Amino acid sequence: MAGENQTHVMEFMLLGFSHSQPFLFVLFLAIYLATLLGNSAILALVSLDPHLHSPMYFFLSHLSCLDICYSSVTVPKILANALRPQATISYHGCLAQMFFLMGCAGTECALLAVMAYDRYAAICQPLRYTHAMSRGVCVAAVTSCWLWGMLDSAVHTLLASRLSFCGAAQLQHIFCDVPPLLRAACSNTRPSEVALHAASVFVGLSPFLFVIVSYLRILATVLRIPVATGRRKAFSTCSAHLLVVALYFVTANLNYNRPSSGYSPAADTLVSALYCIVTPMLNPLIYSLRNQEVRGALRKAVWGRGVPGS
Repeated sequence: MAGENQTHVMEFMLLGFSHSQPFLFVLFLAIYLATLLGNSAILALVSLDPHLHSPMYFFLSHLSCLDICYSSVTVPKILANALRPQATISYHGCLAQMFFLMGCAGTECALLAVMAYDRYAAICQPLRYTHAMSRGVCVAAVTSCWLWGMLDSAVHTLLASRLSFCGAAQLQHIFCDVPPLLRAACSNTRPSEVALHAASVFVGLSPFLFVIVSYLRILATVLRIPVATGRRKAFSTCSAHLLVVALYFVTANLNYNRPSSGYSPAADTLVSALYCIVTPMLNPLIYSLRNQEVRGALRKAVWGRGVPGS
């Protein structure tokens, strides 16, 4: 595109909101408050209950922290735009939102893989578990997950900052993310597309395959446990994590790897909302319902230690 047709973008118009929508404001506010409440409760339970001071719940607390960050990156701006006649976001605000959103995405992919290894070590190598998942190892693993996610995000943000936009800068979305930015750009998007596909393999697909292999080995080990109660306990500690993994990776794959030929702005917005707004709300609910230790800690916190069955 000729240089004279390119403009210096000061802000983007977000076309996911066509006009002020109070209903969506109430809906997203309810989701956001539920996300904050549920994940804060997980953080509090893991911090206060000695029975949850283990590597599994150390990682779960970081997952809850990530989910709070996920929602806080997008939802407050969505709430502000839902009540405005024209939804907008500044250019630098868009890049900042994309950086933290992609950073959380990359970190969560890596963290879910680490959590799968933790379950593998606990069930398949119980005699080595204490050494394999020592406090130092856990801290190093979580730190690496955060650094990996932020490094991946920095690459995408740097490439996005070099894109040019022609005419009115419009994004068919309700927040800033890599796919809508690439569709709106009028300059060469090939480097960003290559980086996005590479990230889909190394940041998304690789951790997912690692999780699958880990749980296949866990399944093989669990099926060899002779006592039924032992098998049920092993399945109980893994089922919540598997549900979270399935929900996250399916929605993430739909968000970043859908074919362009079937592109629909409405479907794109819905998938993105499921991926980074609804999923963070569901994660603590899944762990609360599927994990006996979390349910027990929650009963103790709400009703006290004197309640039967707590």
